[in-house]
Amino acid sequence: MEKIIQEGLAAMGIDAPEGAAALMAAYGQRLLAANAVTNLTAITDPAAVARLHFLDSAALVSMADLSGKAVADVGSGAGFPGVPLRILRPDMALTVMDSVGKKMDFVREACAALGIGGVTCLWGRAEEMTEFRERFDIVVSRAVADLTLLAELCLPLTKVGGLFLAMKGPDCGDEAAQADFAVRALGGRVREIKRYDIPGADVTHAVVAVEKVRPTPPQYPRRYAQMKKRPLRG
Repeated sequence: MEKIIQEGLAAMGIDAPEGAAALMAAYGQRLLAANAVTNLTAITDPAAVARLHFLDSAALVSMADLSGKAVADVGSGAGFPGVPLRILRPDMALTVMDSVGKKMDFVREACAALGIGGVTCLWGRAEEMTEFRERFDIVVSRAVADLTLLAELCLPLTKVGGLFLAMKGPDCGDEAAQADFAVRALGGRVREIKRYDIPGADVTHAVVAVEKVRPTPPQYPRRYAQMKKRPLRG
């Protein structure tokens, strides 16, 4: 994994701290070992883990300046994209959030064992974490949820002047257009959709970058069941 990650970061033009590829590989090995006991990831081939978890996550370094920022990863699962970003930019403060406790337990334990500091793990639903409202410079998510739903989960956590980065498939233009009403209602504005290739994987993904231009109205986010039943549409 280390060689694939190191070569992939170079191919992507990402400046990585010394030892970052080795640290990511060590985290990946822990992930695969833990996954044999607890379901943490559907990707079990080490080379695929290197490319589809670590290099995919690393792409966000090219989308925003993370240095010195407070970053939240919503729906982080086993720590992606947040932990690779923290390894690549060790001066950022990372908060990972997920509703599955065993995944947060893994991230907490793996980061502690590998000496990856500056990581706070929160078990719970993002829409219920009202104490973190508009606290983060950058909010990222690689969750599978529709962008309309993700916007209601993530933009309330984003500071005015901050950025929400949603990782999506390459053909997300229609999804972004459908989410535009929700994004604007929640205080955001779509800045750009940027596509990128994952080296060695023959895979193209995209990031929808949303600027937070004004405070989110106090009635948002709603309860998750309400978001699912009545998504914000124009």
